[in-house]
Amino acid sequence: MQSLGAHLRTLHSLAPANKDHVSAVRVAVSVAVPSVLLLAAGRPDLMIYAVFGALTGMYGRNEPHQLRLKHQGQAAFLLVGGLAAGVFLSVNQLHSWVLVVTETLLAAAGSLFADKVALKPNGPFFGILALGACASVPTSVPWHTAVLIGALSAVFSMAVGFGGWVRGRAWQRGAVRAVPAMLGARRRAAWIHAARYLAAVGAAGSVGVLSGSGHPHWAMAAAAVPLAGADMPSSVHRGLHRIVGTLLGLVLVAVVLFPWAFSPLRAFPGHEAAVLALLVIVLQFTTELFMTRHYGLAMVSFTPVILLMTQLAAPADPQVLVTERAVETLAGAGLGILVVVLIRRRQCSAGEG
Repeated sequence: MQSLGAHLRTLHSLAPANKDHVSAVRVAVSVAVPSVLLLAAGRPDLMIYAVFGALTGMYGRNEPHQLRLKHQGQAAFLLVGGLAAGVFLSVNQLHSWVLVVTETLLAAAGSLFADKVALKPNGPFFGILALGACASVPTSVPWHTAVLIGALSAVFSMAVGFGGWVRGRAWQRGAVRAVPAMLGARRRAAWIHAARYLAAVGAAGSVGVLSGSGHPHWAMAAAAVPLAGADMPSSVHRGLHRIVGTLLGLVLVAVVLFPWAFSPLRAFPGHEAAVLALLVIVLQFTTELFMTRHYGLAMVSFTPVILLMTQLAAPADPQVLVTERAVETLAGAGLGILVVVLIRRRQCSAGEG
């Protein structure tokens, strides 16, 4: 196993660019249009559903148009499914242990699905994140309206991803997604991988509930991050990047939400929701810009995205929000790394990276 110093040195390395700005623009547009429409309608609190649907645009970034469309359709199934489950829990006020059990089972099932169709970004992370976030805020509209917003946002994101074909008419005849058949050793590896999600996410959620945290789903999401690594070193790297990136991202959240004189919310009185919505759009662009180059830098932007849209949906004490996010991330990522060490998966399950 690599030393801690070797893992920490990965925080200073930046992978080469690969047209990341193109994908970042697609995702930013996918987030911006439904968000601006909701803002204009006076419902910024519903942005959380639109943004999770729009994250469909993060998938299939370098694939031909027809393959990207299929890939994003598979991702939309996971994202909107997680969102719908979260809305169901919210509407019925099912929290605490019910949330832990539901999200743990979805993480395991989502892992099997993600491995079967070879989703990239890897694993069920964004699906379970959508579930936990939507379950944690009150649903101020009928449940089907919330789910419809997420679904329409996902469809719009897929249309944006396919838009390049309209301009260039580039169709790669006979192209197929390179998805290995789920046979023999690969099937066993997928089940081992799902068991790791079951153990890590379930343990993190249990710790969150027993500690009295109001947001155990943050620990559960953090626990899922290391499991997407292709091997043990990359899994530990992702866990450390998650911790460091989240803590730096919380500094940005504090700058925005705490009542400092220089907070942008203080500079635009009466327009706080518009400022938060604009920041979500801009920060989602920078998240995608660095997602494949440096996971830690991506988390510096993505952490505020999640907290700011949560704040729009259900305003809370910023200090409690930041403190609990920090503690839950440390606990969850640590448990995720521990599970990676204790439960080894077979290398033939690669297809994640």
